[in-house]
Amino acid sequence: MSDNIIITIGREFGTGGRRIASELADKLGVKLYDKKLLEELKQRYNLTTDEMDRIRAHKPNWWDDFSRFYQQAQAWANRPYYDAVYVPQVTSQLLYEEEERILTALAEKESCVILGRTGFHIFRDNPNAFKVFLIADRAFRRDNVARRLNINDGSADALIDKVDRARETFTLTFSEKSRYDARNYDLVLNVTGLQPDKAATLIADCVTNKLMPR
Repeated sequence: MSDNIIITIGREFGTGGRRIASELADKLGVKLYDKKLLEELKQRYNLTTDEMDRIRAHKPNWWDDFSRFYQQAQAWANRPYYDAVYVPQVTSQLLYEEEERILTALAEKESCVILGRTGFHIFRDNPNAFKVFLIADRAFRRDNVARRLNINDGSADALIDKVDRARETFTLTFSEKSRYDARNYDLVLNVTGLQPDKAATLIADCVTNKLMPR
């Protein structure tokens, strides 16, 4: 097992989780991985269950290739409203296992931040993993979603419920755990009223104190 640090972030919809994860990755100088990027990665390299192992074994510069691809994918991912209304679908067990293998391989290569994807479960036995869950008051989340998507409060509430249910279903399906169980995490953070950079700073300080003590 490598000494790389993995920060996994789960979140309620409307907490600004992706912005916080992006700020955190920038502060720590590491890459951010999420569902959309993994999909792009699988398409780019035509990955299957065994393909990551094949690439790593037979293409020594695969990481350089991926790093270049990552920069291009991140430019796309940082568009306004990225992932704003994305509702994760329950994929097959095989696809989930492929995703897990990719994340594990990437984390072995270098430290990273992983947004969603039941990261808390995938890295549950890794002593260098710091697992975070973001929550916020309903009004804060509603305001964020309504403002970001230019919709009314009722529509924002309905969307929050839809996305939260989908994410909980995904988590229960593949980890057999509720994402709301605080025992899954090292830190549960209420981000109500916090700017993304402030929330990221709080998380970074906790990571540093636990995993990188002086």
